[in-house]
Amino acid sequence: MAQTRIPFLKMNGLGNDFVVFDARQEPLHLSREQIAAIGDRTSGIGFDQMITVEASPAGAGGFMRIHNRDGSQVDACGNATRCIGRLLMSEADAPSVSIETNAGLLQAFATASETRVSVDMGKPRFEWQDIPLAEEFADTRRIELQVGPVDDPALHSPSVVNVGNPHAIFWVDDVEAYELERFGPLLENHPIFPERANISLAHVFAPNEIRLRVWERGVGLTEACGTAACATGVSAARLDKTGRQTTVHLPGGQLEINWREDTGHIFMTGETMIDFEGLLDLDSLTYEKTAAGDAVAEPAN
Repeated sequence: MAQTRIPFLKMNGLGNDFVVFDARQEPLHLSREQIAAIGDRTSGIGFDQMITVEASPAGAGGFMRIHNRDGSQVDACGNATRCIGRLLMSEADAPSVSIETNAGLLQAFATASETRVSVDMGKPRFEWQDIPLAEEFADTRRIELQVGPVDDPALHSPSVVNVGNPHAIFWVDDVEAYELERFGPLLENHPIFPERANISLAHVFAPNEIRLRVWERGVGLTEACGTAACATGVSAARLDKTGRQTTVHLPGGQLEINWREDTGHIFMTGETMIDFEGLLDLDSLTYEKTAAGDAVAEPAN
């Protein structure tokens, strides 16, 4: 019997990378184990998230289903939204497109550059039960959570917010001075976060300029995380560390965050890239590249 091979795109937003399948005509059903195998960076294609673009029940340009590298499904991914927005706008030859997600309808917008995309990520949620947290906190700008001895914690008092998924941001003087690969898994799975959480280290190093490192739930250390950049931008503004417009610098590049005062919505803008096109064999989960993507560009500093 002939093996089944399906096309895919490998894309990234500042190094936050995705395997994208178009399932609008033909549904795609993969097990958690298959997704994890495809996401393996040694034996598979490798990705932070797998994106399945499906027909939208709400009549949007498409429904974006998001799976992490471990096979778990999540509701939001800002960089993936920008990448899918680019594809759908190009396909429709339109300056904007709506994308349905489990976190709601999001709107992507074209910019003067074909590869640079802006997306309206909606309103952040700050109430403890909406993040969610396992216990009540009246002020989520800082909560009682620490790593290390009580009298000398390594990390403490994070800001918490939901931007389609839960985030905790620890404010530090040097994002490289902490072993996030060691603290990240512990904090991601801390009992205070019943749905787990994305864990970030953030440093405001100049007016409205933030350096950020992210441990993403179900993924691990990542070059960039769009929702974490949004969460950090609004949390910095809530603490009067910055204004409502910030530039967030991640290992893979930078994102412009604008927390609009008139609507309360977060707008995120940054680069996208198509790495290559390929075919995936669903029987063996092996793949081949069939076409090159965009010219490689140096990430912004």
